[in-house]
Amino acid sequence: MRTTLKKEEKILIIIRQHWIRLVLPFFLWLLAATLLIWLASTTGFIITLVAALYPMYEYLNWKNNLWCVTNLRVVDESGFFSRYSKESPLDKINNVEYDQTVWGRIFGFGSVDIQTAAELGETTYEMIHHPKLLKDTITHAQEEYKKMQISKQAAQLAEAIARSGVAAQPSQQLIADELQKLFNLYQQGAISQEEYQAQKNKLL
Repeated sequence: MRTTLKKEEKILIIIRQHWIRLVLPFFLWLLAATLLIWLASTTGFIITLVAALYPMYEYLNWKNNLWCVTNLRVVDESGFFSRYSKESPLDKINNVEYDQTVWGRIFGFGSVDIQTAAELGETTYEMIHHPKLLKDTITHAQEEYKKMQISKQAAQLAEAIARSGVAAQPSQQLIADELQKLFNLYQQGAISQEEYQAQKNKLL
């Protein structure tokens, strides 16, 4: 991956298009090579070598066309000679869906739709290898990202309350303790994110 990772950013998965995308270019080259060598001998052999640049070009494009999911964002990169890169922060992704035909389920490819809060709204990626794995990884990364953000907020609020005086007042310390308990309940799944936010607002 060409994109530079940010501080504390970790790669969760890298997925490319399915290898079946390369079958047609290599098959056409092999068919043309067979006919040229059979019909034109030496000249056909030279033409065949030149024509081999086409499947090699397609392979390089396939190799450099990838989707990387990190604990902070989804990165879409493509192009070997030309370069294209697009980033979608996890907190800006509204929904992720995948779709597989019968042949897609047999060979392991499908399409993935990512809906974001950006102006473009929805982006569809075709012929993805293991589309369900890509979708599940993004969804799981979003959940972990939300937990991380809430944990930071709880720690910052508790620290701010503790620093508000030389010695924390009993009521302030009580609020900090309740915030920590509330966050623990959220992490354990005992309360939803909406309930957590509502109770946090009441405490503050």
